[in-house]
Amino acid sequence: MSRLVAISVLPHQQEDNAFILDLALEKAKLRKGAISDWRIRKRSIDARRKPIKINLQIELWLQGETRETIPPFIPQNVKEAKPVAIIGAGPAGLYAALRALEAGLKPIVFERGKDVRERRRDLAAINKDHRVNPESNYCFGEGGAGTYSDGKLYTRSKKRGNVLKALEWFVHFGADPSILVDAHPHIGTNKLPKIISSMREAIIENGGEVHFNSKLTDLKVEAEAISAIQINNETWFPFKNVILATGHSARDIFYLLHAKSIAIEAQPFAIGVRVEHQQALIDCIQYHGNDDNPYLPPASYSLVTQVDGLGVYSFCMCPGGIIAPCATAQDEVVTNGWSPSKRNNPYANSGIVVSVSPKDLPNYTPGDPFVCLNFQKEVEQRCWEAGGKTQKVPAQRMIDFVEGRISEDFPKTSYQPGIVSADLNKVLPPLLSKRLKKAFVDFGNKINGYYTNQAVLHAPESRTSSPINIPRNPDTLEHREIKGLYPCGEGAGYAGGIISAAIDGINCIDAIAKKQ
Repeated sequence: MSRLVAISVLPHQQEDNAFILDLALEKAKLRKGAISDWRIRKRSIDARRKPIKINLQIELWLQGETRETIPPFIPQNVKEAKPVAIIGAGPAGLYAALRALEAGLKPIVFERGKDVRERRRDLAAINKDHRVNPESNYCFGEGGAGTYSDGKLYTRSKKRGNVLKALEWFVHFGADPSILVDAHPHIGTNKLPKIISSMREAIIENGGEVHFNSKLTDLKVEAEAISAIQINNETWFPFKNVILATGHSARDIFYLLHAKSIAIEAQPFAIGVRVEHQQALIDCIQYHGNDDNPYLPPASYSLVTQVDGLGVYSFCMCPGGIIAPCATAQDEVVTNGWSPSKRNNPYANSGIVVSVSPKDLPNYTPGDPFVCLNFQKEVEQRCWEAGGKTQKVPAQRMIDFVEGRISEDFPKTSYQPGIVSADLNKVLPPLLSKRLKKAFVDFGNKINGYYTNQAVLHAPESRTSSPINIPRNPDTLEHREIKGLYPCGEGAGYAGGIISAAIDGINCIDAIAKKQ
């Protein structure tokens, strides 16, 4: 059985394997000849105070012990196996399909959008021409919202399933093995498309199917069980098991379920703005002035506070990142952030969002499943109007926002469609604006230098999670009322990022396999 040892080194020592091994052996009170193998198992930065340190967890195997190497992915040929319909090719859908190959089930994936290569044209159209394709955008298409929004793989959802397995699958399909070690693993938007394509190829090579431009438009329920699905308002396909992994922005699915009298529920979500600083400023703040250290990566931050009874916190922080337009309809604007693998852009951006529950909203009505969704839509449309009814977004410098002044000019922004000066106190509902103003002042007290007029607020950051929950049986993972229908991932309210969504996809397939 291997032995774990915790050590700390300085940033410039983190690549010196000989030094690291000697330090670990000294800590473990072992001689070099006593071990047969070793590795760095976990790595994290401790920048809470000077000197900045790299914390390492070292795994040691003694003589006579062997490091096990188990293949992370072992598919079967499922061409003639029992089929499972998977609606959506985001992390939940793709991982469900991959797990189906292992379990001896045939995954048939229906994705409303395009493959990763074809999606790029529609993303360019949003950025350059302000034209939104409602079926192919930053949210819809192969890989889902995660493909073109960074690929951050950090999750706190350790109890939901095997996080290591999910990460190992990413490595198997082309991700850098460092994601298995880093405390906050990150792939990068520039590298994700190739990995996603490799997953799709594996699904097809082993007998599964992947269909693009294939939108779920209806479903048939008989005797309280799913029996068939309709694609593109045309063709019906019989299925006894359907995984609904459509993502947090597929509003048409919520409306479809409600129209079919299939239960859905409003659930808490978060909404606010995306804030952009210069990355050099964040580096200087977080690294205590040691911001030119070539051995340290671009710095991130995590912030949280309570304002008037509601939580306000940073979300999806992107060091060296870019703010992207993530609307799924022409009459709305939405922002999100992403980073390339090297995180080498000059900007740092993060969502700063207010946690909102149905009862917090002014139009709350008990039993209304759309109360949070309607609030989300209202904010997005108000921002679209304030931005000139294009994909430009209303923006304001941070201190100007807090003090109620219109910003007369702006530093350069990474948001390609452009920004329009506006008073976000008038654009955003008071429920949000009043709490955001207090939160920014508090964050400035927590991180000296964060509260600055060089920071620009882009509104809104509104697709943090699904505003609707699709209820399911916690034991079978089927819909509470419909046998064979498996609400899955972020869109159903059971995940909060790439890895948790991927794990939920695996869990849904495992639940189906138990019935076989």
